[in-house]
Amino acid sequence: MAAHSQSVSEFTAQVNDLTQSCQRKDLVLVAMAPIQSLTIAFREEQNREKATQSLFESFVHILTRLLAEIETFTDNPDSDKNGQLEACLRLTAECFRCLRNACIQCGKNQSHGRNAGLTVPAIQILHCLHRLRPFPGDTLPAAFRCGLQFLGNLVAGNEESKHCVWKNAFPELFLNYLNHSDKKAVTYCCMVLFTCLNAERTADLLSHTKGVELAESVIRICRREPELDWAFLIVTGQFLKCPDLVAAMYTKLNNEERIILLDLISAKLSEVLESPADNSELTAAVRIMQFLADCFQENCMAVLKFTSATNEEDEEALVVIRLLDILCETTSNHEKFSYLQDSPGLIEIAVELLYQTHLAGKQSRNIFSTSQSLSFTRHSTHPAVGFKAHLIHLIGNLCYNNNENQDKVRKLDGIPLILDNCSIDGNNPFVSQWAVFTIRILTEQNMKNQEVISQLVHQGVADSAMLNNMGLQVEERDGKLYVKTQSKSSTSS
Repeated sequence: MAAHSQSVSEFTAQVNDLTQSCQRKDLVLVAMAPIQSLTIAFREEQNREKATQSLFESFVHILTRLLAEIETFTDNPDSDKNGQLEACLRLTAECFRCLRNACIQCGKNQSHGRNAGLTVPAIQILHCLHRLRPFPGDTLPAAFRCGLQFLGNLVAGNEESKHCVWKNAFPELFLNYLNHSDKKAVTYCCMVLFTCLNAERTADLLSHTKGVELAESVIRICRREPELDWAFLIVTGQFLKCPDLVAAMYTKLNNEERIILLDLISAKLSEVLESPADNSELTAAVRIMQFLADCFQENCMAVLKFTSATNEEDEEALVVIRLLDILCETTSNHEKFSYLQDSPGLIEIAVELLYQTHLAGKQSRNIFSTSQSLSFTRHSTHPAVGFKAHLIHLIGNLCYNNNENQDKVRKLDGIPLILDNCSIDGNNPFVSQWAVFTIRILTEQNMKNQEVISQLVHQGVADSAMLNNMGLQVEERDGKLYVKTQSKSSTSS
């Protein structure tokens, strides 16, 4: 049964008296009972409202004494012959548990705790607990778990408390517990970090020597603990609003971690594409995509490692595939991401990579070779299935309503290359459809590109039936072949 409000006053008086009269070793013995009673009482909202400033000041004294006691064991926990450390940890856990309950959706108590100066000894104790060597039992985990929960409740919805905790906890406390072996500690630390972060504090990660390291730790949690929502929320809700931080993280992560980050970026971009985004979100997405386009250009040839069956799980090549997926997705939204058409060198590298993969597929049998069979094959689950189709898709998107890029593809001999990918290919589902789409885009209001195709027909490289299937019509006038579109409607996809 929960304690009545009048009992809160009684227990508060007991705790206040104990902090004035007890020696440090006696405090551990006699303070547990009234604090446990307050822990139970503060489960009720009406009892939380009865807490006074003096109670939180008493907790400052108690935690300060406990900190001094625990510190004597940090270097040698085995010296705890009489169980004194364990008793201190039990009381520490109960103090944090009581304070955690007192701050549940209670701005008044959050302010009492902050004004009393609780933040500093609480964080100091958590630092000290992290330095303790683990020992059997759940006494130590209970202490740091409850401490992190207290900080989480202290900052929830309270900007002043967030500032206070961030000032004292960043970056060491977060680094300690984000990388802790205790999964619950990691969860509670992520909760505190997510609650504290805003645009200004996220920017702090870039200016501090260990800030990017902290951000990397969150990405590793996403990989290691995919069910932990707090870590994903930190990335999508805060980190992805800071393009410079994304670039700094991406540069330092290994390829497996980069894939995790790219998946989170893709999820966030889907939100931006599907719903009206505020200007800051769209601006951040634009800058991130500019960076990723550069990354694709720098490393895209790594995908050629897939020509060897022994490299089917090569992580650098997998990153290239993920980058291409994201580029196809974003360039399909011409309204928001048309600027990517002007990304220096992107259209050139896309055509060159299509040439290299197409050539590799002809030189030996591999995932880039054309397969006339649509039945299940050993390549059906290969990560590079559809890669050439996606490249052609990207080329089409980059050329949509863009005469300069249309001309670049022609000058790079990209048109016959795309026409050479118009047949059914089991290793590239829908490649013929994307080739049709891209050829139509390339010839739209571009007479020089139409002339190239008419010459290919005249030379026998392309036939009229294939072009008709593309929605293109071949006409002969004055002994010359001309190509025109059967329909003027054409959009990026």
